[in-house]
Parts: sequence; C-alpha cells; structure tokens
Amino acid sequence: MGSVLPSFTRPGANDTLYDNAKVRRRSPVQVALQTGLSSIGGKNFTSCSIGKFIAILLFMGICYIAVTHTPPSKALLRGSENQGLAKAQLKSPPGEMWRKARIAKDTLFMTGQERDDLKKGGFLNETEVTVKDLFHAEELVWRQRQEEVKTAFRHAWKGYKDYAMGYDELKPLSKRGVDGLGGLGATVIDALDTAIIMDCDEVVQDAAYWIETELPGKLQDKGQVNLFETTIRILGGLLSAYNLLGGEKETAPKYGTNPKVFLERAIDLGDRLHSAFSMSPSDIPFSDVNLREKSAHAAGFDGGASSTAEAATVQMEFWYLSHVSGDPKYGKSAMRVFEHMKGLPKAEGLVPIFISPKSGEFIGNNIRLGSRGDSYYEYLLKVWLQQGGADSEASAVTYLREMYEEAMSGVKHLLVKKSQPKGLVFVGELPNGITGNFSPKMDHLVCFLAGTLALGATRGMTKDQALRQGFMNERDLQDLKLAEDLCHTCYQMYAVTATGLAPEIAYFNLDEQAQNGMDGGKKDAEYGVDIQIHHLDRHNLLRPETVESLFVLYRVTGEIKYREWGWSIFQAFEAHTKVSTGGYTSLESVTSVPAKQRDKMETFFLGETLKYLYLLFSDRSVLPLDKYVFNTEAHPLPIIVPTSGNVRRNKQTFSSKAKATSS
Repeated sequence: MGSVLPSFTRPGANDTLYDNAKVRRRSPVQVALQTGLSSIGGKNFTSCSIGKFIAILLFMGICYIAVTHTPPSKALLRGSENQGLAKAQLKSPPGEMWRKARIAKDTLFMTGQERDDLKKGGFLNETEVTVKDLFHAEELVWRQRQEEVKTAFRHAWKGYKDYAMGYDELKPLSKRGVDGLGGLGATVIDALDTAIIMDCDEVVQDAAYWIETELPGKLQDKGQVNLFETTIRILGGLLSAYNLLGGEKETAPKYGTNPKVFLERAIDLGDRLHSAFSMSPSDIPFSDVNLREKSAHAAGFDGGASSTAEAATVQMEFWYLSHVSGDPKYGKSAMRVFEHMKGLPKAEGLVPIFISPKSGEFIGNNIRLGSRGDSYYEYLLKVWLQQGGADSEASAVTYLREMYEEAMSGVKHLLVKKSQPKGLVFVGELPNGITGNFSPKMDHLVCFLAGTLALGATRGMTKDQALRQGFMNERDLQDLKLAEDLCHTCYQMYAVTATGLAPEIAYFNLDEQAQNGMDGGKKDAEYGVDIQIHHLDRHNLLRPETVESLFVLYRVTGEIKYREWGWSIFQAFEAHTKVSTGGYTSLESVTSVPAKQRDKMETFFLGETLKYLYLLFSDRSVLPLDKYVFNTEAHPLPIIVPTSGNVRRNKQTFSSKAKATSS
C-alpha cells in the first residue's frame, strides 16, 4: 500500500491455524524439500533441535504450497512449440520476483526430464529456485490477482470518465451517463476511497478535483435525494477519503487537493441532510430530502413510511461527521433512532421492514434480512464497534450489542433453514410475521450476514487471536460456524449458474423435488436441485455482498478457499460483464451464455465489489478489521476508542454471554 494508509502491526503468520490439506502425491514435495534443505547448507543441519525445528517449518511451508494449488498443465511447458509461450508467462508482471515465484511453483510438480527441457531452452538455471522463492510464491500469486482487480477498476473508471463523468452512473453499452441517485456524481465519490486504497493516483486526482470544483454547485442546485442512499454513498465516501488521506492528522495534500475539502463538502451535505431529522415529528427521519431547500418530507409511497434499514443505516456516517467536525448535532440525531427503536416491540429481536416517521412505530409484519431490512441488523453491530464497544467496559452503546445478539438469536430460531436434498444453510423470510408461513426466499443482499456474523464473533480479530485472548464463547463459535455455512451457500448461488454469477434472488428447495426451468443453467451443478431461480429473479447487478463476506471470513479464519471463491467470482465478472470500450454492465440473466446485458454499471461495483475483491487478495495488515469498520457501502471509517473510563478489549461484559471458551 501507499503511504496514505495508516500502518498497523498485523497478526503473526501463525495466528490462524487451519488444516486445508488434501491428498497429493508426495514425491515432488520430497524432491523440493531435499533441494531446499541442501541449498541452506550444513552437513549436520538436522542434528540439533533448532535445525530440526527449521526443517519442520520448511516442510510445512512447501506442503502448504503444494496442496493449495492445482498442478499446472504439463503440456504447456513440454516441447519446443510451447517454450516461447512458457517463457512469456514466466516473465509476466510484476517482474523478476514474480517470474521466479512462478517457476518455483511450477517446477514443484515437474518431472526431471521437464526440468532438463527448460534448462536446455535457457528458461531455468540450476540455482534459480530456492526455498525462499517457494515461500514467496503463494502470496505473489495473490498479489498478481490483486493487480488484475486493480486493472479492472481502472477499466471501469475509464468507461465512466470517458462517457459519464459527473453523472451518477454509467450506461456502458450506450456510452452515456444517467442520474438516478440525485445527480451528485455518485460514482465519483463512491469510487474515490477505492482508488486511494489501490494507489490509483490518476483516479484520485480526477475525483478529488471534481469534488473540489463541481460538487459545491451540485449540492446547491439539486433537488430531491434519498437520505439513506446519499448518506451511505456520498457522505460516507467523503468522510472515508478525508480519513484515508490524513485529514485528521492534517497531512499535507498529496493529490493537489487538501483533505479538508472533503470534510467541508461533508459538512455542507450533512447540514442539508440533517433536515430529515429536524423536520420529522418523531425520532425516525423522513426518507426524502430536498438539498436545495434544506427541507425533508415523507416518502410518496408506502403510506409515507420509511424503510427500517434506511432509518437505521445512517448512524456510522453522522456520528463520525460529529467526531471530525466538532458539531454533536449530527451524531445525536442519528443515534436517537436506535435509542427509540430499542424500546419498540420486537419478535425475538426481529423487526418489520417499515417504520413510520409520523408515529415512530413499526408498520406491518413483514420480517426479512433482504431489502429494506438488511442493514438495520448490520449497523447494530457496526455502530457498536465503531464507537469502541469492543474496547470499553463502560461503552454508551452496549445496548446495541445486546439488540444485535437478541436479533441473531431470532434469526437462528425463526429464519435459518436447510435446503433439500443436500442441506444448504439459508436465511428465509416471514412475509406475514412470526405467525405466518415461512418463505424459502433469500435475496443476494442477505449474503452480507455471513461477514457480519464473523465480525461479531471475533470483534474484528482473527479467530485464533480471539480465542487465545478469551473473547469468544460458545455462542460466538456457533455464530462463526453459521457465518461459514451461509458464505458457502452464497458462493453456491454463483456456482449453480451458467455464467458463474449469482441471481438477485434465490429460492431454496424444501421438498427434494426439482422444479423444471428453475435451475441455474449449469446442468452438472452440485446444488442444482437445492437452489431454484425464478425467471424474474435471474438478473445480476454486480452486487458486493458475497465478496464482502468472503473478505471478512478470510481475514478472520485465514482459510484459502475464500480467496479462491473470490477469484472465481472475479473471473466470471470479467468474462460476462466487461464492456470493451470501458466499464462493466449488469446482466439480464445469469442462467444462459452468452448472457444478455442490461446496460448499467452500479456505483457500488467500484465502491464495494472491486474494493472487497482487492482487499481479499491483499495483506491482512491493510485496513485491519479491529481498527476500521466498513459502512454498508464499503467506505472504511476508523474505530474511535473512548478516551475516558477503563479502555481495553471487552472480555465478555454482556449479560447474555456465557462463560468464555478458549478452545
């Protein structure tokens, strides 16, 4: 990473202890091990205890590389007709170190004759492969894949800059921009902190200049916007950029724009959005705001109700705005929403998806963790983390953790089921409340829950760290297991389709009977009977929720499968959604190839999907989850630990917690 990101000490390499071993042939590993040990030198290397210890470490490292990579195609490197291609591949970016790592990984599975063929062609010498190269090979593979995600981000930005700069979104097929989010240049701001994290300097410069020169006029002239969408994308993006570029530390401008500009724009926007709170007759904000007039009103549909998720998913942004601006009004108004909701009746912690700004009461009985309900549960946990709840014994937001735990108990009791015939764990819905029928419908949006559960179970630490330090009890272990099961299900929503991309909504089979015409189009899919896809639900909007959970679960568990799943998803995006002239597009259907395209690149593809994929392939010290919390639009904001009281990592201070378990 570049110098713009804070530096934190990352956990040790042995902090996460997972055995991902698979049955492999032994002889190549033995050969590589012997070569490595010989290269270190010393006749009596293993004669002392230290030498034996080092030998064991070397053996474990080489075995890890051997079992986590499929052997390369021998035909690729065999014969004179393929040697030119082999040489080109071995010398691929990022340069000499990458080339040697590729050789190290590939030669691990070669026969002696194949090695000799490469040496004769001048592609491999006797001393080129070392044990150190073998150890570096694994991470360098992921750095190369990370670079490919960065290239994809630049391609997406190119399309937006060329055809839609200043508009909210790009229509990449028709090569034009469209304003669907209030006309504030949403893609510019949503993509900015992604560009900062990726060190895409030219994108940061373009976006920063636009925000400095063009955004003020937009804020003054534009009319109606949605409180929720504008807060999570625009306000969250401005505040994240301010923090990442060193605004709180008064760092000198790096891109020609002073970071304070982002705070100034955030305060201007925050003042206009605050009318949603100040003009509401209750603690629940109005959903619609007129920026130009600094006024707000109820939605013109659903009887004027606000979505529960929308009202309860602005607290991270407004609270942090108060922290950096010194004006408490933003945070106080936003936090009153949760304080009010705390006293409302619930069904085992679960709440309906609508709430009235007029009465302050929930409306209807529809309970789900998909659209209109999802991020209510997400922010119960994340606001608690952001305000130092995991670090302070006397946190003012302890009640949020308690609400979160009660809700997760309700989810497990009322909403979690297993599909037939193969038992995928999924989260369904209760359209008519807890007394009504259960619906086996799960939005792709619900895939956020796997990451949230993992984050809640470990407080952002690795599983091993949390266990060693006594922060996980039996409930946390169960939550982490549910997170892993749900993430597996979410990945299978991709794996069952012809394109390798998930539908917007899936239904899960509860009666073991396959439904004609409702499969994902991949005839040999392992879970093709368990997952059903209705015709109207087959579209894909380039959503981030699954890769978000892959990112969190990899950070927490260290299991390589989450990276591999993310790479598979990225390759499917590249294959089916990339537009040659720039940008990526949503799809009409994921169940057939070639996939029909929709001509829309959502802002969250740059702001979330590509960001989470990039971080999934990055070092775990980058934006560590015990120092940063990502808002629901993937904008990282720092955890603010209280400066008063007994501040430390909170060991089981909640009444609902059982005795901590350390094994």
